[in-house]
Amino acid sequence: MTRFTAEELEAARDRLVPDVVADGLHVLFCGINPGLMTAATGHHFARPGNRFWPVLHLSGFTPRLLKPSEQEELLSYGLGITNVVARASARADELSAQEYRDGGRLLATKVARLRPRWLAVVGVTAYRAAFDDRKASVGPQERMIGDTRVWVLPNPSGLNAHWTAQTMAEEYARLRMAAERA
Repeated sequence: MTRFTAEELEAARDRLVPDVVADGLHVLFCGINPGLMTAATGHHFARPGNRFWPVLHLSGFTPRLLKPSEQEELLSYGLGITNVVARASARADELSAQEYRDGGRLLATKVARLRPRWLAVVGVTAYRAAFDDRKASVGPQERMIGDTRVWVLPNPSGLNAHWTAQTMAEEYARLRMAAERA
């Protein structure tokens, strides 16, 4: 993996990272917003401590552990990636409540256009802020966006110490099994 200087990472602030999407996906994963490493590389969930890629594999969504640079391969499995807020920041707490609300509206429009079977928001706090649902918890939600079901997953950030890679993989696998039945 390429090493970036602090200056190079800071230069990636506010940069946009293209979505990995297609019409009719099985699951569209939705992060909070790109971190600086993701923005610097152009690859989602690129920070070395982020557990998204290992958990995706452990849960059975992918047949092997993908590297962030292989993100386009997700489309062949009917999977994609987007974000609630498009701009990159060092930390999610740099985002305003308005950015989350605006991001939720834009995400709903994107989901209505792309029509995935499931939208999987990775991070209950981001879901609550984006969709003004303070009582949401990890798991399937009652909310639907058009015909798309919504599932909230634990945030795979290494900062989320409440969930291990194994317990996250179990929750992701619950979604995978639901998506296979749909």
